[in-house]
Amino acid sequence: MNFKVGDEVVVIAGSDKGKTGKIVRTLRDENKVVVEGVNIVKKHQKATAQETGGIVEMAAPIHASNVMIVDPKTKKRTRVGHTTDEKTGKKIRIAKKSNEKID
Repeated sequence: MNFKVGDEVVVIAGSDKGKTGKIVRTLRDENKVVVEGVNIVKKHQKATAQETGGIVEMAAPIHASNVMIVDPKTKKRTRVGHTTDEKTGKKIRIAKKSNEKID
């Protein structure tokens, strides 16, 4: 999976198509990501000693194939490529459209 927590992504498929948001959590075993403000579901939560009960809205996971990373230069969706940094020799992520480094 080419996504990390904090990446800006755009949804390319599903009922939330076109929405953008930051990745809050990645589920690598299931190949899914949780994006803030996307795929909002209502969960019925039982009251505990610390929290009150009720209906809570939360972001549910979305499959990683249904999101694309936002290019830092053009602010449009792009694919992710990999290359090695000349200075450090480490593997880094780059945007395919603008060849910019993705932080």
